[in-house]
Amino acid sequence: MNRIVWVALVLVCAAVPIVSQTQGGGADEWTLPRTPDGKPDLQGFWTTQTYTPIQRPSHFEGRAFLTDEEMAQLTALVTADGVDPLGPNPLAIANAEERWAGTEQRDPTHYDNAQWLTTTRPKALTSNRTSLVVDPLDGRIPPMTPEAQARNEARRAARGLGGHEERSAPERCLVWRHEGPPWVPPPYNDVVQIFQAPGYVVLFPELSINPVRIIPTDSRPPLSPRVRQWSGDSRGRWEGDALVVETANFTGKTAFQGSSEMLHVTERFTRVDADRIMYTFTVRDPRTWEIPWSAEVPMIEADGPLYEYACHEGNYGIVNILRGARRADRDSP
Repeated sequence: MNRIVWVALVLVCAAVPIVSQTQGGGADEWTLPRTPDGKPDLQGFWTTQTYTPIQRPSHFEGRAFLTDEEMAQLTALVTADGVDPLGPNPLAIANAEERWAGTEQRDPTHYDNAQWLTTTRPKALTSNRTSLVVDPLDGRIPPMTPEAQARNEARRAARGLGGHEERSAPERCLVWRHEGPPWVPPPYNDVVQIFQAPGYVVLFPELSINPVRIIPTDSRPPLSPRVRQWSGDSRGRWEGDALVVETANFTGKTAFQGSSEMLHVTERFTRVDADRIMYTFTVRDPRTWEIPWSAEVPMIEADGPLYEYACHEGNYGIVNILRGARRADRDSP
């Protein structure tokens, strides 16, 4: 879709008024907002930021949820003044004293992360779960098949060989691992804006290299399996009050958590409160995992606007990386 069509779609979305459907009769009960065509209104700015790790740390083995006391203590820790949002995840540290020490920024040559990354609503825990993965019940991504282990070992062996094509996809500004589908919380710039228009839902993440996801919901057929894309090919539908998005046709180079080109992602977006969308996804890839796995990521209302993230293929970072590699070649004995 070209830029003119994209701008026209945004203007249509912006012009759509919001109406609501009452969910109950009480004065304090929340009502689910709906668009004029009767669909749940997901529009606005949202953030996926959270300290909840994607996989359950070993010291929480057998425990899907934090206690209220643990939740309060960890929330106080991660929202304190001066906490480094890019520091070690305190949930991954078993010792309480080490958790506190882990929130301090250790690299004095870097920007002050607490200054430039702290948001209006501080990054915290968006639920009392000990992992974003909810299925399998152990909160862990299933083990890889032997084929997938060999494939990913070959990928690792190819890295750092000096050529620009062997650099990682994020370094080459081709795709971020988190931008999906499926979405996983990025380290920063984690705001996404959602637009809607009849027959479309548009997902516009701030920290993204690929084009904006424009998802048809008008029952059109998917692309041919011969057409492969970094973000796959998405088609949406409404199941009750949930937006369900099916995505396939990935390139094998996307490699979400080590996946192959057979990756298939099912996402669900359900507006559950005035300031919250429950986002869940299920990942299937028989060439990578023997069983599917699922995760749950609350999306919380956030402040706008979005800011341009201008990472692009061919940027000067790669030039300097290659210049350094050639210098190392000359200096080696």
